[in-house]
Amino acid sequence: MARLNLLEETRYEKLPVTIYDHAATASIAVAHRIANLIKAKQAKGELTVLGLATGVTPIKVYAELVRLHREDGLSFKDVITFNLDEYYPMQPHAEQSYVTFMNENLFNHIDIDPVNIHIPNGTLPKEDIAAFCLYYEKKITALGGIDLQLLGIGRTGHIGFNEPGSAPNSGTRLVTLDDLTRHDASRDFGGKENVPTKAITMGIGTIFKAREIILMAWNKKKAAIIKKAVEGSISAEVPATYLQLSEHVEFVVDKDAASELTRFDTPWLVKDCVWDEPTIKKAVTWLASSLNKPILKLTEEDYNNHGMAQLATERGPVYNINIHIFNQVQHTITGWPGGKPNADDSQRPERAEPAKKRVIIFSPHPDDDVISMGGTFIRLADQGHDVHVAYQTSGNTAVWDDDALRFVEFAIDFNKSQNTDENVLQQLYLGMREFVKQKQPNQIDAPEMSTVKGLIRKGEALAAARFAGLPDENIHFMDLPFYDRSKRHKDNSYEADVQQTIALLQEVKPHQIFAAGDFADPHGTHKVCFDILLQALKRLKQDEEWVNDCWLWLYRGAWHEFAIHEIEMAVPLSPQEVLRKRHAIFKHQSQKDVPVFPGDDAREFWVRAEDRTRETAQCYDQLGLAEYEAIEAFVRWRI
Repeated sequence: MARLNLLEETRYEKLPVTIYDHAATASIAVAHRIANLIKAKQAKGELTVLGLATGVTPIKVYAELVRLHREDGLSFKDVITFNLDEYYPMQPHAEQSYVTFMNENLFNHIDIDPVNIHIPNGTLPKEDIAAFCLYYEKKITALGGIDLQLLGIGRTGHIGFNEPGSAPNSGTRLVTLDDLTRHDASRDFGGKENVPTKAITMGIGTIFKAREIILMAWNKKKAAIIKKAVEGSISAEVPATYLQLSEHVEFVVDKDAASELTRFDTPWLVKDCVWDEPTIKKAVTWLASSLNKPILKLTEEDYNNHGMAQLATERGPVYNINIHIFNQVQHTITGWPGGKPNADDSQRPERAEPAKKRVIIFSPHPDDDVISMGGTFIRLADQGHDVHVAYQTSGNTAVWDDDALRFVEFAIDFNKSQNTDENVLQQLYLGMREFVKQKQPNQIDAPEMSTVKGLIRKGEALAAARFAGLPDENIHFMDLPFYDRSKRHKDNSYEADVQQTIALLQEVKPHQIFAAGDFADPHGTHKVCFDILLQALKRLKQDEEWVNDCWLWLYRGAWHEFAIHEIEMAVPLSPQEVLRKRHAIFKHQSQKDVPVFPGDDAREFWVRAEDRTRETAQCYDQLGLAEYEAIEAFVRWRI
């Protein structure tokens, strides 16, 4: 019976998927499968041939293999490896080279014979590449093929560098990289213009010959492409869908990467559900959105025709369900994000008391606060709350070099106008110009350049926070040390950052905290900043009573927005408030027009922010609620 139930749940899935709660657990499991394979073949006196991948996805797999070698004596002397791909052209010692990546993450820490390591050669003359690719294929064949092939997956659905349009029988070859692939790699190269346009990659046909294929994917950024690869039709537009043709493939993913599979995203379509309140809200709002009908106009036929007959039977009549969910969504709307004084708060998202709250808005970068929740920020200040803003990092990497030089030129000219000695500044400026002239792609800025860029962003943040109504003493520049340290070291200790955050929390003792929950941030800074804040709160909760009365709200907006069923507080904005928010965002002049790190979205940040909040308002309107100009959305995180 359990087997039949599983088949029913996974009927949209066209290949095996194993799901783990966490990427770390999944990585360890994959590493142990590799280790068991190596030991089994060693026991028979046989070589193990592994196909290896690069990128963030397999790092923890390699870390566990290194641990097994050091602590358990796992030997790689009888292992031969073939890497999937390499950029072209690429020097092996370059920071972005996959040779460097493999050495740093695996090969330098195990006892593999260097002659058994094979990585496509990114230094070959172009006329020699075809012969090299043929040699690579023949070498794999001569060894009896690959025993186990590790894969990641790109957002285009590429495996290796087999981009959309690749043939299912393709072999090792030189390919042109997709624009999105180059965009995703741009941070490693200091800009998309520095990312090679080509790469040497194993073909899909080569990968298919492996006796076992494991494709791994972690986090929600991969959820959409995992759904396409697992449930979509086979298509050259999504090369990973070709894996559906293999009998030896398994997808190993974490819960976040699996979150858009039908059995998790809309489970009522494939199985009977436990109809708890969050599931009912998600299903009903999904149904209304799918049919483009207000919630209160949904019928029993609508429920029955869209997998929700069980809900109608167990909790019906459906009109009662509709009214219940309509009220739930309606109660998320409030014009009082800090709570409405002297009001019944039983149906409101925030508490009425205390009437004047101490609030901290944590902003990972100096503009996240006004981009994502600028209207609510201004509203909180207007309504008399004691609002503080904490800028967690300097954001100094997101300023153009010529902007930094322009500010120093201004300082020199200002000194001259005041008859002040400008020689020190002049020498500093000349040094900065020389640095910029010699600067390599992705090179870390010189200290004086970083300082100027940080000051530019600090000045912009001050102007925006003042515009929102904050006094200077409530504006905190934390400049958490991890941000600059991570540019130079792979030290993953955040203790100093946590302690600094604890100190600020103890100083303010907030009733409300707003923090960035927009983990689609391509740099990962938002997630690191949130984890630091959460760790600080968890420690304080052990000893300090005020934390129990502190509510943590997550905001989004710079990169994507919360789904309607997730929203717990919706703050509507009038046309005038949208304009005030826009002017606050405009204070961040270094981020206007073309920012250094725009992400996937070509729109300016203020345009994104307005479009997303307008779209949220339109979703509420479509569900049958009041029509607003814009809505900023929040989800409460239970500490």
